Amino acid sequence: MPENPKTVWITGASSGLGEALAHEFANDDHQVCLSARSADKLAAVNSSLSKSGKVYACDVTDDYALTTTVEKIFTDVGAIDIAVLNAGVYVPTPLADLNADDARGLFEVNFFSIIRTIELLVPRMTERDAGHIVVVSSVAGDVGLPYASVYSASKSALHRLCESLYPELQSKGVLISVVSPGFVRTPATDKNDFPMPFIISAERAAQEIREGIAARRFEIRFPFMMGFIMRRLAHLPKPLLLWFTKRMLRNDDAT
Repeated sequence: MPENPKTVWITGASSGLGEALAHEFANDDHQVCLSARSADKLAAVNSSLSKSGKVYACDVTDDYALTTTVEKIFTDVGAIDIAVLNAGVYVPTPLADLNADDARGLFEVNFFSIIRTIELLVPRMTERDAGHIVVVSSVAGDVGLPYASVYSASKSALHRLCESLYPELQSKGVLISVVSPGFVRTPATDKNDFPMPFIISAERAAQEIREGIAARRFEIRFPFMMGFIMRRLAHLPKPLLLWFTKRMLRNDDAT
């Protein structure tokens, strides 16, 4: 049992990494608040926890639902000590499928909903001079990857957002962290039809995130080798980087 149990709000908690995080924090006797679009899936996750939490069905792209959910959580539990903003989508985007409407929809989930959630949390956290906002991004934000143009762009935007907000929030007693996982075995990565090096389980990823939060790290990056490789790629001279990413094209695209 932790010395200081906290209230942890997890978005995107109905499956995958969010579900694993719910178990990780509940097992440590923290109070967990779970959000996702599906009330039924959330209820199933909650019933499987070692310590039952609170469930709030919410689509993070619905401003009214998101605002109401944040208000209800604070009313129910008094404060959110740790907010893990995990809701997001992964949609492969080869050149033939690139269009502005789909890109806007992906950014609504992966980027703008994060900004709106932070906007709702900050006044309540700064009032207490306490709180930790944890934004789940990806090592895909390090480098623009073939077939992941919009997804990589949305994750890169999250990194810059968190870097920019960090000093201002810290001066007001609030921490912000960005999570940069490599491949994690979830329903999202099940869509991939290519080898995923150094892939880890959602349970292992949840442990890494919880440990990073406890250590108050700004960037929580794992697994080591995948994070190391992506960071090295990001620092290559651009001609060399583009030569390398061109080698990632499928045979029928490499002309």
